[in-house]
Amino acid sequence: MNILDENISETQWRRLHSWRIAIRPIGYDIGQKEMKDERIIPFLLQLHRPTFFTVDAGFYRRNLCHSRYCLVYYMDIREQEDAVFVRRLLRHPEFDTEAKRMGAVIRVSHAGLTAWRLHAEKEARLGWAD
Repeated sequence: MNILDENISETQWRRLHSWRIAIRPIGYDIGQKEMKDERIIPFLLQLHRPTFFTVDAGFYRRNLCHSRYCLVYYMDIREQEDAVFVRRLLRHPEFDTEAKRMGAVIRVSHAGLTAWRLHAEKEARLGWAD
């Protein structure tokens, strides 16, 4: 299940829907509007294998790795590019299935990906596949 934080615009999630990417925006399809950051993790733990997309840097922390979800933080991505980078991540060979994403906290940028994985000693740095 792919979940978008409220801070990602309606235009972008509608674009994802038009590409047939299953996405559920918080406050519209799932959860509550204006959900506080401290309530996001407990909320994700109630869902089945969610991948949560946000532009909130507070979610890119090693201690947030958990086997039951994936967190994706977009760093320095322009608002009108959010949908493109969601699609790029979901197509990346290292993260193209839920199983590959679970336990990861991922930072996405134009330069590539940086990820913490559950029980990893250091961040993994990956380039874009395309």
